[in-house]
Amino acid sequence: LEDQVVLHAAGTGCLRLHLEQKWHKFIPGTEKSRGVQALAVSPNRRYLAVSETVAEQPSLTVYELSPVPARRRRTLASAGLPAREAVSLAFSPDCRYLAAATAPPEGHLTYWLWEKQRLMAAVRVEAPGSGICQVSFSPRDNAQVCITGNGFFKLFKYSEGTLKQMNLQKGEPQNYLCHAWLSEEEVICGTDTGKLILFETGELHWETSVEYKKTPRELEEDATTEEYESSSDVSCGLASEDNGSQQDSLPQISAVAAYSKGFACSSSPGVVLLFEKTKGKEVYKESQEIWLPRDLFSSEPKQSGRQDIICICFSPSEETMVVNTKKNQLYMFTMLSTDLMKEKAAYFAYLNFPLHSASITGLDICIWKPILATCSLDRSVRIWNYKTNTLELYKEYREEAYTVSLHPTGLFCLVGFSDKLRFISLLYEDMHVFKEFAVRKCRECSFSNGGHLFAAVNGNVIQIYSSITFENINNLKGHSGKIHAIKWSADDTKFVSCDTHGAVYEWNLLTGKRESECVLKSCIYSSIALSSDAKIIFAVGSDQTLKEISESSIQHEVPAFGVVYTAVAVSHSGHMVFVGTSLGTIRAMKYPLPLTKDFKEYQAHAGAVTKMSVTNDDLFLLTASEDGSIFIWKVYDKGGGILKWEKEVEYAEEVLIMRSDIEEKSQAMLDLQIRVKELQTENDYHLRLKDMYCDEKIKELEENFTQEIGSLKTKHQILQAEKEKQELQHQFQLSELMNKQAGEVQQLESDSNQKLLMENEKYEELQVKSQRMQEEYEKQLHNLEESKSRAVKELTEYYEEKLNEKSVLLEEAKEDMRQQLQAHEEIKKQIEEDEDREILEIKIKYERQLLEEKESNLQLKGETGVMNKRLNSLQKELKERNRDIEEMRLEQQKLQGIIKSLEKDMLALKTEIQERADTIQDKEKHIYDLKKKNQELEKFKFVLDYRVEEFKKQIESRENDIKTMKEQICEMEGELERFHKESTQLKLNITQLQQKLKATDREMHRERQKKQNMEALIKRFKTDLHNCMGFIQDSKKMKDRIRELYTKYVQQSDTVETEALDTDLQQEYMRQREYLERNLAALKKKVKDQEVHQAAYMRIVQENVSLIKEINDLRQELKVAHTQVHDLQSTLRLTKKKQAIQDTAPSGELLSSPAVLRLNAEKESEKIIEMQQLEIQYLRQQIQEKGQVLAVQPLSGGNLPKLNLERSHKTQQQ
Repeated sequence: LEDQVVLHAAGTGCLRLHLEQKWHKFIPGTEKSRGVQALAVSPNRRYLAVSETVAEQPSLTVYELSPVPARRRRTLASAGLPAREAVSLAFSPDCRYLAAATAPPEGHLTYWLWEKQRLMAAVRVEAPGSGICQVSFSPRDNAQVCITGNGFFKLFKYSEGTLKQMNLQKGEPQNYLCHAWLSEEEVICGTDTGKLILFETGELHWETSVEYKKTPRELEEDATTEEYESSSDVSCGLASEDNGSQQDSLPQISAVAAYSKGFACSSSPGVVLLFEKTKGKEVYKESQEIWLPRDLFSSEPKQSGRQDIICICFSPSEETMVVNTKKNQLYMFTMLSTDLMKEKAAYFAYLNFPLHSASITGLDICIWKPILATCSLDRSVRIWNYKTNTLELYKEYREEAYTVSLHPTGLFCLVGFSDKLRFISLLYEDMHVFKEFAVRKCRECSFSNGGHLFAAVNGNVIQIYSSITFENINNLKGHSGKIHAIKWSADDTKFVSCDTHGAVYEWNLLTGKRESECVLKSCIYSSIALSSDAKIIFAVGSDQTLKEISESSIQHEVPAFGVVYTAVAVSHSGHMVFVGTSLGTIRAMKYPLPLTKDFKEYQAHAGAVTKMSVTNDDLFLLTASEDGSIFIWKVYDKGGGILKWEKEVEYAEEVLIMRSDIEEKSQAMLDLQIRVKELQTENDYHLRLKDMYCDEKIKELEENFTQEIGSLKTKHQILQAEKEKQELQHQFQLSELMNKQAGEVQQLESDSNQKLLMENEKYEELQVKSQRMQEEYEKQLHNLEESKSRAVKELTEYYEEKLNEKSVLLEEAKEDMRQQLQAHEEIKKQIEEDEDREILEIKIKYERQLLEEKESNLQLKGETGVMNKRLNSLQKELKERNRDIEEMRLEQQKLQGIIKSLEKDMLALKTEIQERADTIQDKEKHIYDLKKKNQELEKFKFVLDYRVEEFKKQIESRENDIKTMKEQICEMEGELERFHKESTQLKLNITQLQQKLKATDREMHRERQKKQNMEALIKRFKTDLHNCMGFIQDSKKMKDRIRELYTKYVQQSDTVETEALDTDLQQEYMRQREYLERNLAALKKKVKDQEVHQAAYMRIVQENVSLIKEINDLRQELKVAHTQVHDLQSTLRLTKKKQAIQDTAPSGELLSSPAVLRLNAEKESEKIIEMQQLEIQYLRQQIQEKGQVLAVQPLSGGNLPKLNLERSHKTQQQ
């Protein structure tokens, strides 16, 4: 709108934003609006056109922006056109006309004179398919309109009430996504294939294709990968090129805007290209790339810089450019001159701050600071300041955020993500995850008012945690549906929750139990609010009512009048209740709640309100919606003044910061200080150099200026002499001119005198002529007056005659009128008399009828009374009959129920009879089997006696074996200790020998190196000696060479020897040091080995203890077996006696079941004894094998071998 004011759609209206002063002014949409579809601002920036849907009907509204609260001027509607939303709007250059286009395929272009609400013309725009459609006016012609879309580019001219197409499309139809007027005749269009097409008067003038652009960072990465690929195989390079080509997508021109030097367009996601006009073949040439910045706080920084740009705008002065993206983000770029744009790539900056791009799922405020926290399905968490209208912190995560809660201090927050619940510290410039809780898909969480506790919803359970120790203090169970809202009381002793199954529960946190409940299964609750005293609960849900709940029951229900309430909030004073609807409107009600439609409704969001909250001072209401917008409302009283709080709130200024960040910053400050000092010294040095250079320059300039001054003085003297000469010449010329002028003046005076005389004579002649003319005209006037008077007399006589005739006619007409009036009065009298007679007759007739009707009415009334009495009696009888029928029905139902139950009992009894018959048969069979078993038991008795004796013998032998095994174990432990000591000693010896070997290897290597060096030295000496022998004849040279040889080899060898001695000493010192270090390491290992050995020894002792326990258990089992054998023997005797008694009777009684049980116990004891024998044999074998192994081989490690007792355990289990 202006250089610092931006207007954009927000919720159901538009928002004006000042970039420097940071104020926001909201222009609400029309009532029941569902959101803005298109915007247009007039060229003079005074009017705003908005296309929106109101109560499922499209609407076009024009606002006047000049007054501070924008005023609605006109609403445009036409009954003749189909009801469809306008997707593009445009004002004419003089702001009188408005063009609107609806979306194809059944698109229409309408041309309005909006101030008079008159539709001037409409034309149908046929298109092959649906897509983006745009309309615009020519910059200087009110009648010329351009419209583009999928498969069409059309220019229309308005004339005589119709829109006529001016151009004919040639070639293949393109999908035109956008267009802009560059001049009166030129239109630039962008297609979905990345083409820019320039039309001049409707004809194709210029065309170019724009490539898919990569960001500068991507180009740098590609360059590094290409360098890497060039060093690798060619095949790898080809493969990577193929992958790269697949990754690049096709370019498309999504937005175009014109400015004075050319136009700007978006060819790829995240970039705007500036094109400037040229004089060559290419009409427009690309001058600069402007990229969206990468968001460092985003979970995907690359994708944050790759957003689709859908709109580009320039400020009136073209100093700033603003773009809008598909993710509802606004960016700005300050346009500079071409001289300053040296870098080809530049970057946008956020217009104000990054906004939410998806539905807001959580909102919360704190007490200490004027901030609110929000989270959204765009995976971001944001902290806003509602006093300054700024974004303080934000961060994107990898998971969707469902709920957020701020700690009362404003230093921490809880966020429920899809995978976990996270406790986040709000730092100065970042958010740090301090603690994570395993609560998946936490839809609701909330800090207590004191901040010492927090609640989190985990499925159908509410978990209460301590915010200091992070321990789970309590779990509140009882909800059967999904929990949608939770609220704490002011003193944190109570807790309220609601769910989707219509339950509202009140919990006591001191006991952890449910105090009260209110269940309405037909309602799905979405939000609740608590009064400040926690006695009243306000709940809203799917049943389109606001409920006031107290003492476990619904006290009041306020209807929503055709709308679903989605959120509710109560002021801390308790006087106001705020409700959010599914249409995005906010309703403010007084408490106690009104039953009628007594509330104020405000247009705000374009989606359902998800969260609402009132600040602690009751001055602000904060609302969030599914459309991703947050509204901050100031709460006023009815008089128009802002509500005053009892105490002025002082907000905390403290922030959290990590120690590492402080250290980094302090280090950076130190580095910068050092850098500043270095720069100061450098600057001082450079300044001195500059001063010296400047002094030299000044001296040179002074010399030059003195020379120039001297030359200029000489020039000045010459010019002064010339000036004096010219002055003398001018004086002479002046005197001549004066003389000439005096002569000319005398001649002119004489000529003028002659002319004056001539003119005087002419004047006298003309005066005589004028007198004559005047006399003639006076005569003519006199004649005309006489003729006029005659004509007037004649006319008056003629008209007087006519008047006399007309007066006679009038008198005759008056007499006729009198006669007619008399006749009319007589007729009138006769008609009145006739009518009176008729009225009397009709009156008498109708009176008779009335009397008859009254009599008939009285008869009918009597009959109706009788009939009513009969009806009442019949109704009573009917009611009695109905009651009897109902009673009979009830009795019938009861009887039917009794019959059914009796039938069921019958069936059950029959099944029982059958089952009992079966059981009798089974029992008879069982008796027969028992008799057989009894006979077998007698046989087993003798065998058992024999086995009992054998068991006794085996137990004695086993005890002896256990004693021997204990002795063997003690011996084995001693041997193990001895073997362990030997192994550790051997290990030490091995390490020492290894170290000695390494030292000898080094010495060998050193000696070999020395030998090689000596051989090389000897070879060099031989060659030098051989060369010296060449000078045997020349004694001097020979002498010099021999001296050189002496200095070269003899002295060098001495130094080499001394150096070798020094190195030997150092090596010996190092060897001793290494030896001592090794000894130290060996001793450390010994200590560790002893610890390991001690652990192993303890393990063996524990195993021995377990073995002893098992032996004791076996003994006890043997005792049990003895007792069982004794019992079996007694039972056998009893059975014998019974058999002797029952031999006489064929059908004997059943034997008691304990005999069978004891038989089974006997079998079990036999099995146990067999298992124990096997185990003892296995243990003996193990001991023998271990003894042999230990005798043959020493232990190969510090650990003791494990006894393999798995087999024994398996046998025991069997």
